[in-house]
Amino acid sequence: MPPRKRTRRGWGWLRQTSGGRWHASYIGPDLVRHNAPTGTFDAKLDGEYWLAQERRLIASGEWTPPRTRGYRRAEGPTLAEYAPKVLDRRRVRGRPLKPRTRAHYDSLLRRVILPDLGALRLPEVTEERVSRWFDELDPEHETQRAHAYALLRVIMGAAVSDKTVPAVTVNPCAVSGGGSTSTRRRIEPATLGELEALAAATPERLRLMPLLAAWCGLRFGEVAELRRGDVDTVAGVLHVSRALSRVDRRNIVGTPKSAAGARTVAIPPHLLPALVDHLERFTPARKDGLLFPHALDEPDRHLTHGWYYKDVHVPAREAAGRPDLRFHDLRHTGATMAAQAGATLAELMARLGHSTSAASLRYQHVAQGRDRELAARLSRMAEGDG
Repeated sequence: MPPRKRTRRGWGWLRQTSGGRWHASYIGPDLVRHNAPTGTFDAKLDGEYWLAQERRLIASGEWTPPRTRGYRRAEGPTLAEYAPKVLDRRRVRGRPLKPRTRAHYDSLLRRVILPDLGALRLPEVTEERVSRWFDELDPEHETQRAHAYALLRVIMGAAVSDKTVPAVTVNPCAVSGGGSTSTRRRIEPATLGELEALAAATPERLRLMPLLAAWCGLRFGEVAELRRGDVDTVAGVLHVSRALSRVDRRNIVGTPKSAAGARTVAIPPHLLPALVDHLERFTPARKDGLLFPHALDEPDRHLTHGWYYKDVHVPAREAAGRPDLRFHDLRHTGATMAAQAGATLAELMARLGHSTSAASLRYQHVAQGRDRELAARLSRMAEGDG
């Protein structure tokens, strides 16, 4: 492999790639670095010629960004026309987007991306335009801004690879860290006492919901879709194979959030008596009977997250003295308890239905922190401080 060569000229830059071709760039009047829209050149002389042409355009006052030049009147899709097609083709681990994910992306397009960029032809979506759009987004909505930027980057990345839009040769989404957030909400797991108080303040027919979410590490949609046939009280396990989601005010039953979400979860033995009692008193005596229907006289109607949160969870968490506790935090509570009980990373991933180790590693860190605390206590004991 020939060594890479970088040449700093009187104006502009030339760099030889590992494949022997030449990459040319320069800083334009807009103070943005511009690359040749054709990609790389076979010969150094070709790159030098292109730079000379660009410099002449700047000197004559006729310069425009290279990637938009000559494309403004060209035929081709606008971002608004192209983006939905990308989402239609989008696959995650070979599967189409889940309805809730697609609805989220459509909302970001409609509210955040397309109002400013939708009318542009794809070659007109330049690095300069993207940077200006990103800078004008409300920084107070950091998560929304990051999600919108990440979605635009995916769409423009698809355009670079799409042979039907050859004018787009480089992804213009180059804002460093644009698709990530700088802060993460600190989750304070519930204590055993708080969990007990939360359950006690929950209506009796739904009391098992927060307990299953915590002790079995389930998401709301997974708990809300549990049916009698998913419960094996003899083996002491739950079979999680479906999840409920809410899209456009409709309940949709689908697969869990990730491929690993379909799993079998062991039920802590102390919870089995309450589960058996719940099945006998509140669950229809048929295999497809919902464990937690919206109402006892509507056994086939699902709970909705909004109703449960407002009318059940919020009053219960206030009574438990944890007004900050989200329902999803109960899943984190269960994961933390499992890690402290000695669960390995692989066991946590299997129990929680994580496809990657990154999320489960957080709970391993919690367990390590607990171990350090215990070690400190041992030292205090050795030193006679109690």
